[in-house]
Amino acid sequence: MTTIPTDLLPSIVIETGDHPTHTILWMHGLGADGNDFVPIVRELNLQSSIHTRFVFPHAPMQSVTINGGSMMRAWYDISNQSLSSCEDVAGIRASQFAIETLISREKKNGIRPENIVLAGFSQGGVMALHTGLRHPDKLAGIMVLSCYLSMAETLATEAHQANSSTPIFMAHGHNDPVIPLELATLSNQQLLELGYCVKLNVYQMEHSICIEEIADISKWLKQVLI
Repeated sequence: MTTIPTDLLPSIVIETGDHPTHTILWMHGLGADGNDFVPIVRELNLQSSIHTRFVFPHAPMQSVTINGGSMMRAWYDISNQSLSSCEDVAGIRASQFAIETLISREKKNGIRPENIVLAGFSQGGVMALHTGLRHPDKLAGIMVLSCYLSMAETLATEAHQANSSTPIFMAHGHNDPVIPLELATLSNQQLLELGYCVKLNVYQMEHSICIEEIADISKWLKQVLI
């Protein structure tokens, strides 16, 4: 496990074998950092025949309005409890660009785009979904946990056809007090109406990760990492 200091977003990188052929780029939630999901790598029990590079980037430090202007790692600002309104469009697009830069690095390192999964939790899930649907090359999959669809009104015009059939794994807690299940359900419906291959998996949990969810993530990743 290493932290890579570059002009890109600093990231924790874990490789499951020599000369990886696949990448999972996994974004953390608000106020956390790239370390947040490192322990899950072993729990996923992915197939040993596929060498995978996990990249866990650290979001930039910035002021978050809803938290009294405190400085923390965030992919974009949040101004009020109504997450899907008054969105920080400039912040979302800036993080989209930063994530695209990481994807470009993986491609330069020999990873084919169809072997790249974008994943994320909460704010990180928002960014994985936002970036993945607009990415110009076909991806292996998009995995979004405890999040919602941002900038839904621009998706139809900004989405790239390359990922119109990319499998999307959505997961959410039935009792999530941070991002209500209703918002995730609405996001899922909006994606279905646009023709995306998406399924919302709901678990008896709050704004977190549970054992059943990890098992389903593992099963899904084994299907898309081929």
